[in-house]
Amino acid sequence: MIHADTSPPPSTLMDVARLAGVSPSTVSRILNGTARVSEDKRLAVLAAITKVNFAPNQMAQGLKKGRSMTIGIVVQDISSPFFDETLRGVDDGLKGTGYASVIVSGHWNAEEEAERIRLLLARKVDGIILLSGRMSDEAVLQFSGQRPIVSTGRALHTRSALGIKLDNEHGAWLAVHHLIELGHRRIAFVSGPANNHDADERLTGYLRALREADIGPDPKLIVEGNFHESSGLLAVNHLFDTQQQFSAVFAANDLSAYGVRLCLYRKGIRVPDDISLVGFDDLPGSSYTTPPLTTVRQPLYDIGLIATNALRRLINGDTVGSEVPPLELIVRETTRRVR
Repeated sequence: MIHADTSPPPSTLMDVARLAGVSPSTVSRILNGTARVSEDKRLAVLAAITKVNFAPNQMAQGLKKGRSMTIGIVVQDISSPFFDETLRGVDDGLKGTGYASVIVSGHWNAEEEAERIRLLLARKVDGIILLSGRMSDEAVLQFSGQRPIVSTGRALHTRSALGIKLDNEHGAWLAVHHLIELGHRRIAFVSGPANNHDADERLTGYLRALREADIGPDPKLIVEGNFHESSGLLAVNHLFDTQQQFSAVFAANDLSAYGVRLCLYRKGIRVPDDISLVGFDDLPGSSYTTPPLTTVRQPLYDIGLIATNALRRLINGDTVGSEVPPLELIVRETTRRVR
């Protein structure tokens, strides 16, 4: 049996105009924010929109302005909870704007990032959010000549490009200074990958905190990781295999800290009774590790929200300030004073 569709036809701009007693062009200009009308007339149009349940076609409005109403987002690892939290901020920033997003991955490879950006530009996105990455600032600025770009992890500020750069060095300093205040002097460091700006800055912060406390850095306590859980586990195994003495570990990110924690658990070493542990990021899962992880909080959600709002302003040709949220140390249960 075939049922006829008895739902009412969608309301049109003409319906709104007729009910509000204004011209269709006035309704259109009120919707796109360009109308100069009295407050009474504007409220009448808004009331009519609500009454007839009118939903303007965002794509059609965008096409009239020469826009696709889409933005491109380049992440580095779609499976990483680090990027999940930032994308949640991006998604909330797009709610109610009429914009949709296209997400691609650069896999920490500068050439692949550039290829993905070219792909997004070919799809006529209105702007791009680049989350971290290996591309040079010069390459980002060159692409921003075609579409506005907001990039995290770098310092840029032009009419078509904005960088959101957190103080990774200070964040690492906070972590190591906390351990030093608890009496730790042999502090191992599981770093991030070589030639990564964030990782390099966190190493600098680690070394600065030691120097300021008159603690000579021991190169044997610094083990290179890759920001993944496995590297934390392998790093601590290496420290034990080479018979290093340490009372605390600072991991360059929370995922590495999870691997450190697993390795210590397997060796029967208690955290924090025997060894203290600090991470970096404050991923959602870090509140639920056993025990809950002391870490440096990056405002990942806020970064996504800020990047989205900034990109929309760049797309509209507005000036944008470089708002950078602070990092903070979140002390939980994986650190304690040396006995």
